[in-house]
Amino acid sequence: MDSHSKVASGICCVRPRSRRRTETTSSPVTLEKVLGITASGNSGLACDPRSGLVAYPAGCVVVLLNPKKNRQHHLINTSRKTITALSFSPDGKYLVTGESGHLPAVRLWDVAEQKQVAELQKHKFGISCVAFSPNGKYIVSVGNQHDMMVNVWAWKKDAVVAANKVSSKVTGVSFSEDSTYFVTVGNRHVKFWYLDHCKASKASAPVPLLGRSGLLGELRNNFFCDVACGVGSKSESTFCITSSGLLCEFNSKRMLDKWVDLQTSMAQSLSLSEDMIFCGCADGTVRAFSPVDLHFVCTLPRPHHLSCDVSIDTRYPDAIAVTYDPITRWLSCVYNDHSLYVWDVRDVKRVGKVHSVLFHAACVWDLEMFPDAPGDIDASLSSGAFISCSADNTIRLWRIEDQTQIYSHSQNIISSVSLDFIYVCVQDLLNIIYIDGNTNGQTAEVRTGIRTICISPDGKHLASGDRNGMLRVHDLTSMKEILKVEAHDAEILCLEYSKPETGLKLLATASRDRLIHVLDAEDDYSLVQTLDDHSSSITAVRFAGEMISCGADKSIYFQTAHKTDRGTEFRRSHHKVRKTTLYDMGVDPTCKYAAVACQDRCIRIFDISSGEQKKLYKGSISEDGSLLRVQIDPSGQYVATSCSDKNISIFDFYSGECVATIFGHSEIVTGMKFTSDCKHLISVSGDSCIFVWRLAPELTISMRERISMIAFIIKIQS
Repeated sequence: MDSHSKVASGICCVRPRSRRRTETTSSPVTLEKVLGITASGNSGLACDPRSGLVAYPAGCVVVLLNPKKNRQHHLINTSRKTITALSFSPDGKYLVTGESGHLPAVRLWDVAEQKQVAELQKHKFGISCVAFSPNGKYIVSVGNQHDMMVNVWAWKKDAVVAANKVSSKVTGVSFSEDSTYFVTVGNRHVKFWYLDHCKASKASAPVPLLGRSGLLGELRNNFFCDVACGVGSKSESTFCITSSGLLCEFNSKRMLDKWVDLQTSMAQSLSLSEDMIFCGCADGTVRAFSPVDLHFVCTLPRPHHLSCDVSIDTRYPDAIAVTYDPITRWLSCVYNDHSLYVWDVRDVKRVGKVHSVLFHAACVWDLEMFPDAPGDIDASLSSGAFISCSADNTIRLWRIEDQTQIYSHSQNIISSVSLDFIYVCVQDLLNIIYIDGNTNGQTAEVRTGIRTICISPDGKHLASGDRNGMLRVHDLTSMKEILKVEAHDAEILCLEYSKPETGLKLLATASRDRLIHVLDAEDDYSLVQTLDDHSSSITAVRFAGEMISCGADKSIYFQTAHKTDRGTEFRRSHHKVRKTTLYDMGVDPTCKYAAVACQDRCIRIFDISSGEQKKLYKGSISEDGSLLRVQIDPSGQYVATSCSDKNISIFDFYSGECVATIFGHSEIVTGMKFTSDCKHLISVSGDSCIFVWRLAPELTISMRERISMIAFIIKIQS
């Protein structure tokens, strides 16, 4: 943009004045909150026996959760590989992690400093399990079914002292209380590995790890999915769980001594203390047994239902990971719908819920900030609230600001128990809208997936489009569906409400079927016009005085609204073609410029009134991938981009200078939004996680100054 065009737009006097401060800040963007979990089994959940911190993976990030205060700290994997396994050291000072991908590393983290202190790269493929020895000297890591290696790492000496291969897939590992051996379990596999000869060895190279198979007897054909070595009076025993639902005990001679039927269709996880064994089973069931004689003790309360209509769907999510804190006597459970519960099991007859969070269970496709709309709007929605939609067929309403509640709101889907057992905790989730997936005779398991959402400027309506082309509109006051129509023949990729200042209340829907439908939001969403200018998928449509659309046909169309006898009609005013696919578009607050994210990793800035391209600069610091999303902050000073390499970058809108690059998601970032108070950037991803990033005060102050200046200029001009 030349200086003349900036003067003409009335924004030349609001250039960022704190550029120097922004450049010198050490961390322009920090991860503040993670709403998501990617643990797939017990190896992805751990509890610090000293502090009670619960650790679990969320993409490339380890979340360290304090359940009592609902506070998080984070360890971000600099290799940008997905965290698959983790375990605390016995003293709680360190955390060891394993990761997926080619040449993965076993990483050791200082929990207090939240930084990596050591790493081991001896696996060729992904790591399925990691564990600390009780004496703190060794770390054992087991590769996945493509790697099949077992390594024993003396981490203080930074040396692998023993290694061997396993012959089957391993899903669990546990050290004996005296650290002399550890046990791995998997498909028809229970094996005891001994470390005595490793300690005596002075060889520089790793010695072969000595292993002896457990004597499985008539259970030899079972899949052993988790293991825990006994403690205290049962330190010579080893407890395993089978996927078919058997709890087994092996004696000191590796013989299968006894077993008990868990009365479940499937079991997956195991956690053990001196006086209790907890088994995570199917359909939300967690059963407790005595380690002394394997006698049944109790069944824990089940979590929430998998549907809002319990009269039709009485299913519960499966418990896939459990970990026990012997100090507080709290049991943390992860379920296969990506929910996390912490139960107080001090009194097994009066089990209570300490903490619970319900995250998205699949790819999060889109998010929308709730507008600062005047009028009679629910206070919980209007203050820092945002809405996300997912392939799990749900739309979820979240709140950023922490507000303490004694118990769940009546509309909250989180199930509650007697008030006597509930601890005061913060609820991030406000509500869940379950979308009916049983259209056209589909079963409940066939999920359509909600592809995109948009909130009306007055904050009253929520429009959503799914992957089958179905358009739905919900009333956000009552949360009831007020419209459901098959608007398109293919998935709806974008929805957009018109701006209030235009005097029109329209909704535009754009789809992979090349069509844009313009609907009248004041007239029960009746059809106003259908536009078929594009020859391929439409990736974005925006209202900015004109209606602008771009797509996979490498075209950008500018449509101007005209009043006719038949009502409002859009006519093409400009049509521009580029040599690259246009994936997303954002409009600055003055509605003068549109920023387009392109396949060639460039941001192209178009003048909306003339349709001319004014500027082009790189929208990613990497040389790989494509730009998928672009988002302009409320002041129009910064633009955030997401690239297919999973990174997020923030650029100065005018100069194209990179202000910050952030990472942590393990899949592509499918949506981003700046909050209206300029304090946060929220990102959603294919890894099912929502990340809330806090912007540095320098960035926030700069944006707020510019917003004030724009408001002042508008006031003078009016």
